[in-house]
Amino acid sequence: MDKLDKLDMAILRELQKSGRITVTELASIVGLSKTPCQVRVKRLEELNYIQGYTAIIDQKKLGSRHVAFVQVTMSDTKTKALQAFNDAIREIPEVEQCHMIAGNFDYLVKVRTSDIDSYREVLGEKISSLPNVKQTSTFVVMEDVKDVASRVI
Repeated sequence: MDKLDKLDMAILRELQKSGRITVTELASIVGLSKTPCQVRVKRLEELNYIQGYTAIIDQKKLGSRHVAFVQVTMSDTKTKALQAFNDAIREIPEVEQCHMIAGNFDYLVKVRTSDIDSYREVLGEKISSLPNVKQTSTFVVMEDVKDVASRVI
């Protein structure tokens, strides 16, 4: 693994704040000239420290106001069963995140829908019918206090 220095970390912080910043602006903020800054950004991309650039969309304005977290307990936790679940959950567009968990359940899934009725359909028709799902438990979000988009390294 390549070691990152303070300038690399500064570049990552600034790009995380604004992926649309120009190289000239970025260079000025981190204290480099344009070309060395550009070389560093390219290196960070090639090493996959920067995996891509994206727009942060206000999902509420698009009508996706309902967020729920689902604990999923599996009936089988052998590698093949987990892989079948992993492959299937990736195909559900309402699933924003899915994490395998070490604890009293196997997966924690973040689901975003327009309302409770559409969530109920996603849970009943899609998630609950995935391979090896034994049980689910839902936690509905009442307020977004902090989201990953606001996290800066």
